[in-house]
Amino acid sequence: MNTQHSNNEEFRNILGTRVVFHIDFDYFYAQCEEIRSPELRSKPVCVCVFSNRGGDSGAIATANYTARKYGVKSGIPITFAKKRLEERKDAVFLPVDFDYYIEISEKAMKMMKSNADVFEYVGKDEAYLDVTKRVDGDFERASHFAQQIKNSIRDEIKLGCSIGISPNKLISKIASNFKKPDGLTIIPPDKIDEFLEPLKIRTIPGIGKKTEERFLEMNLETILDLKKLDVFTLNKEFGRKSGTYIYNAVRGIDNEPVKEREARTQYSKIVTLKKDSKDYQFLSENIIKLCKEVHDIIIKNNKMFKSIGIHFVQSDLSSKSKSRMLRNPTSNLEELQKNADQLLKEALENQTITIRRLGVKVAEISEVQGQSDITNYF
Repeated sequence: MNTQHSNNEEFRNILGTRVVFHIDFDYFYAQCEEIRSPELRSKPVCVCVFSNRGGDSGAIATANYTARKYGVKSGIPITFAKKRLEERKDAVFLPVDFDYYIEISEKAMKMMKSNADVFEYVGKDEAYLDVTKRVDGDFERASHFAQQIKNSIRDEIKLGCSIGISPNKLISKIASNFKKPDGLTIIPPDKIDEFLEPLKIRTIPGIGKKTEERFLEMNLETILDLKKLDVFTLNKEFGRKSGTYIYNAVRGIDNEPVKEREARTQYSKIVTLKKDSKDYQFLSENIIKLCKEVHDIIIKNNKMFKSIGIHFVQSDLSSKSKSRMLRNPTSNLEELQKNADQLLKEALENQTITIRRLGVKVAEISEVQGQSDITNYF
């Protein structure tokens, strides 16, 4: 056991000690709503993606911690959430307001960026900061520095966040989730094994339900249990890429640098049609082509999207747009084409004016990282 620890230590020392923050805004959309209406803070708040079918059709995007105590979580149908919150007459169900959330996110990201040596945007509610130089590689100083960042974001924007601090992105991400909400968890290099070993295997980013079930069949429950498997067994079971990732992750090894990355909130393509038209067949052919072009950009940039929209500029130069939210992020072309075409059909139902320009956009952009490759593997 000690030899194992010292081998991991040696490997990490070769890399040199970095100080990496993972900052995650707690229950982000619902927290934004609480900032706008402070009277919501004591109530169960659910932010909902209502579908086009009307009524309570749709899913929960985010719930605050009061609602979570009743078993409400992201992704469950709104009708389930209402049932779970039946006894709370003060429960609030609000539609998503992305423009407002992006505005809040941008303010907070700007503050975080000004405090980083290297700043990596991950999504509206999370980012990595390499602060090695700022704190001179000192974890004690890093802890005070993180507290200052938390305080200034709370004072200026009224937004609470959780921060994980460690020598790499992987452990910092696990640590930021460790004491939510409003957490601050520091894992210096000599505490990595002690921190990881008792945790459930599922804690490792990228290990999903199916992988976890496979490990349970093998009688492995914690990260310490999983360390018993050698890299060859893991590669045989999950393929070389995923097997190697798991082998390194359980040992806290991750040498992926924090990379300068700014927010990119959407990708779109718009085209002036060969003729003004409101014929479904003609417009559908153009939509399919536009989806392919947008998809090429998505793949080239290693991204996924969760929102799909179409945009018309009509012959009188007025505009019209329609969008929908998917349940999970994807980078699948068929999914994009199918949804965009469905939006086109819906938009054309009462269309009286011909259409001059047609566009497709994807939003709610997120990263396809090494850590999610394993999930895609399944």
